[in-house]
Amino acid sequence: MNARWKEGARELLTNPLSWASYAAWAAVWLTVTGVFGWREMRWWADGLLLLFLVAWLGCMLDEVIGRRAFDVFLAALTAVTVAVLWLVPAGGATPILLILLATQFAHRFAARELTVAMVAINLVFAGIMVFVWDVGPRDAGFSLLGFIGFQMFAVLVMRYAIRAEEMAEDLKSVNARLLATRSLLGETARDQERLRLSRELHDVAGHKVTALKLNLRGLARRLDDEAAAEVGKATDLADELLQDLRSVVKHLRKTEGIELSESLRELARPFPRPKLELDLDEQARVPRADQAEALLRVVQEALTNAARHGPAENLRVRLRREPDRLVLTVEDDGRVGAEIQPGNGLTGMRERLAELDGSLEIGKSEEGGLKLTAALPLELH
Repeated sequence: MNARWKEGARELLTNPLSWASYAAWAAVWLTVTGVFGWREMRWWADGLLLLFLVAWLGCMLDEVIGRRAFDVFLAALTAVTVAVLWLVPAGGATPILLILLATQFAHRFAARELTVAMVAINLVFAGIMVFVWDVGPRDAGFSLLGFIGFQMFAVLVMRYAIRAEEMAEDLKSVNARLLATRSLLGETARDQERLRLSRELHDVAGHKVTALKLNLRGLARRLDDEAAAEVGKATDLADELLQDLRSVVKHLRKTEGIELSESLRELARPFPRPKLELDLDEQARVPRADQAEALLRVVQEALTNAARHGPAENLRVRLRREPDRLVLTVEDDGRVGAEIQPGNGLTGMRERLAELDGSLEIGKSEEGGLKLTAALPLELH
């Protein structure tokens, strides 16, 4: 939790958009509260603007405080914005607060909800201008159009920023998948090469050594005793060579399975967070490539969820071999809701494992994050 708060504080202090919002708030505060003698000092205006700032900071810490708290802060931000516009006389920079509010609407709402929210808040603002600030309907309409233009610009900037962040996350996910797949293909290629060599030795070298042994035995029957004894020694050596070839072929065909540690590290490499912690049983090698890919996809989905929705700092991956199956456990230290609703990614993982006679259990970790338990049989039916 401390690490997440530190990351949130770093975002508040280093993000250029954050500093732009602070400058906008400061402009409103300077024109409303009478600093430097510009206006008569109003203590209640100071209080309202400080409440706005607190609610604004809460909205910007949405990844730390969670969605429910974010909704509370967003509601408070909306209420304080309306109160400032209602109570402060016309003029100054107070409508800037509507632009800041619009960026939070863009961050929280989908297109339809965003449209409704923007229309509602601007209708309220129009009413304040006409009935509270005593601005004529025509002048109010022109002013409203100008402020709506600024709000739309702010919404578009926020939308593009969110889209760019999502695309960056997607690229990280694709890159991670490619790196892991490359590592997995390397492991699979080594197994395939062992199998190819075993077949070549069995089909080519073994066949020729067997033919050589039979020819030597036939030759020994046509020679005198002394020469036949020498040929017999060569026959015995050919027989020993054939036994050695069979032993090598048997060893090559006996695969030890696919080792996942390198593929998992490649999978986590593009993600700055969460940190991957591996605990893999040395005996827990995956028999088949399709099983290894399924387990990798489970870890990939857990990484993506932990990075986007957790937010989690650590992701622990454990792989154990039981008498008749492999068990993969993945859990993070992020946050999930009281009721976990599997999305398309987790549903797809469950279906992929089911095709291999496996299963996927979804639950909560001891630290409140997501916990996935995948099981695959060592032998498919």
